[in-house]
Amino acid sequence: MGKHTTTHLVWDWNGTLLDDISAVIGATNAAFAEIGIEPITLAQYRELYCVPIPRFYERLMGRLPTDAEWLVMDEAFHRHYTELRVVCALAQGVEELLVEWRAGGRSQSLLSMYGHEQLLPVVRQYGIERHFVRVDGRTGPSGGSKAAHMARHVAALGGVSPDRVVVIGDAVDDAVAAAHVGARAVLYTGGSHSRASLEPAGVPVVDTLAEAVELAERWMG
Repeated sequence: MGKHTTTHLVWDWNGTLLDDISAVIGATNAAFAEIGIEPITLAQYRELYCVPIPRFYERLMGRLPTDAEWLVMDEAFHRHYTELRVVCALAQGVEELLVEWRAGGRSQSLLSMYGHEQLLPVVRQYGIERHFVRVDGRTGPSGGSKAAHMARHVAALGGVSPDRVVVIGDAVDDAVAAAHVGARAVLYTGGSHSRASLEPAGVPVVDTLAEAVELAERWMG
């Protein structure tokens, strides 16, 4: 079988398809409270957020967390996030975008840095799993970059050439991961980063997921 000539979308989950930034902020502040750091606002989060996550914490604390602090914060973040996520909805128009893309005979998949075992039931719960040819979450420790995961994900798609792949995400790391495999990226302002902190990535930045899909269609035809 030859390579696909149509565009394949690789969607990010948290902050992109799932509008969970309020849960992320709540969980982040709960993690900070564990070691006595003051809470932060959404604007501060979007300005300072980066991976690896300990580096993000360093921007807020003025120093890297110790190994012991990191374990406490990481555990607290995930525990509180799981509680807060249940009230989060999909981003506006997600269902329609996924249906239309698939109806056009094109493929799409989901790659998240949310733990794989936790991700699958959550995606299923939102009723959109059927739209993806593959759903992959993070395996291994949390807090790192997506690049190696992206390489494995695209290789596992089988027959999809990286130069026909468009990654849609909400973080600079999504653009880094796309570049790592030779794919394009579009970044969305509805999640973890402000427009000002996304623009240095050097890829298009959009305010809606519909714009991201339109761009992917224009690029690839």
